[in-house]
Amino acid sequence: MARLPDFEAWAVFAVVADTLSFARAAEELAVSKATVSKAVSRLELRLGARLFHRTSRRLSLTEAGRTARDDAAGLLAAGEAAEARARDASGAPRGRVRLAAPMSFGVAHLAPVLPDFLAAYPEVSVDLHLSDERVDLVGGGFDLGLRIAALPDSSLRVRRLCGVRRSLVATPAYLDGHGRPAQPEDLKAHACLGYAYLPTPDRWHFSNAADETVSIVPEGPLRANNADALAPALRAGLGLAVQPDFTIWEDLKSGRLERVMPDWQPPPIALNLVMPPGLPRPARVSALIGFLEKAFSEAPWAQPETAGQAPLPSPAEAQALT
Repeated sequence: MARLPDFEAWAVFAVVADTLSFARAAEELAVSKATVSKAVSRLELRLGARLFHRTSRRLSLTEAGRTARDDAAGLLAAGEAAEARARDASGAPRGRVRLAAPMSFGVAHLAPVLPDFLAAYPEVSVDLHLSDERVDLVGGGFDLGLRIAALPDSSLRVRRLCGVRRSLVATPAYLDGHGRPAQPEDLKAHACLGYAYLPTPDRWHFSNAADETVSIVPEGPLRANNADALAPALRAGLGLAVQPDFTIWEDLKSGRLERVMPDWQPPPIALNLVMPPGLPRPARVSALIGFLEKAFSEAPWAQPETAGQAPLPSPAEAQALT
């Protein structure tokens, strides 16, 4: 029987070739520098070729080292993937999930539910990145992203969690003092508070039950790239704003804010989970997907499914899709 490849030496060589440092490779692998050096020497002996040029100041790959580098990286990646699949199949989800979400929504609604997830899955950790800017999931190495929009077609896989109603709102005091607009054209006489990360921040779009659509150019004293920054001005009665229900549902319930122009609605949006393409999903990612589906489909501001929308998958279907 032929000798088995020295997989450990190949893996060590892959890390040294990537870092071009025996010391940094030893630190990454949590072993001694001597162990790293012996593994590389062992591989060189088996191959009958030197893999590195070594000087007191510099380490560089030889021609043989450059040829072997990609094969070594592939062996290391395949081994790590095999171990991850075996861990997922053998028990509880474990490992890190990288999740991106909008800033205001993440602070107000996502962060408060994560402790329950982490308690239910103690071997899973979440690396949460909050930003109102669109994040490149693939380039940023994210497993999942939450996006609140009517999403365009893309290579990303999308899971709709729930509908989100958007409404034009203002304080009763503002409306008592400035009048209640009945149709979009009336907004030209009102102070409008704008959100900069809308798809068309310089135009507000409305439609009615007859499928008529109207666009207006909002003008007012404040526009911000974070929804929370609009809240104080809105609650102080400085103008009207188009807001999603998850930011204002408590204000509406208490009467601090009032829906305006109920016959005209902004375009509907949804809370979506987006994922890079490719299967299968690690168990830790599937676990977080299932948890967020339940948490947000039952939120007090979530809109139920309506005719013409694809229903949310059942738990069994969700597991199959992930």
